Amino acid sequence: MSQTEDSPPAARRVLLLAHTGREAAREVALEALEALTAQGIVVRLLDDEAADLGVDASRPGVELTTSADDASRDCELTLVVGGDGTILRAAEITRASGTPILGINLGHVGFLAEAEHDDVASTIAAIVARAYTTEDRMTLDVRVLRGGEEVARTFAVNEASVEKASRQRMLEVVVEIDGRPLSRWGCDGVVCATPTGSTAYNFSAGGRWCGRRSRRC
Repeated sequence: MSQTEDSPPAARRVLLLAHTGREAAREVALEALEALTAQGIVVRLLDDEAADLGVDASRPGVELTTSADDASRDCELTLVVGGDGTILRAAEITRASGTPILGINLGHVGFLAEAEHDDVASTIAAIVARAYTTEDRMTLDVRVLRGGEEVARTFAVNEASVEKASRQRMLEVVVEIDGRPLSRWGCDGVVCATPTGSTAYNFSAGGRWCGRRSRRC
């Protein structure tokens, strides 16, 4: 049924994910929840995280879900409070729905986050006003084949690596592009990084920012 002029507007929903093992992250998550629900935006939480935050389903403007697989369904945004690990977990949860992710950094580096602890109020204001833009990030499709049979499949935001299992031995790796051999190496391993992952490595090694987060100098 389509919405008519007399129908009430559909409720806005934001999925809130937090590193509930950190007190600072819990405090910021509750602050964000309070601010968003006060503006009429429904906040959805995973039930285990809601329990850690002391939030239950009776709280106005709150939805709880037991399933991470469809947690971001019908949500316009996923707000993540934590570090890069929490943001990568959010990428797993939101992959199927394609829901945008906005991170507030409460970790050590917070390379993937767009906002810092001091930016909470302005970040919430931008969400309420829809004053934000989304940026597509390249990911890697990872398939593991054994004897021509696929035994594992996943995706990666930062990188995928092929590593040796034994410290005493080297790997013999053949790299192909579009099924055509490019080079052969004897090595400890090979890292295939996205632009996001490559920039993260550069930053960790002492590089500096150059404009947008997805670029490096």
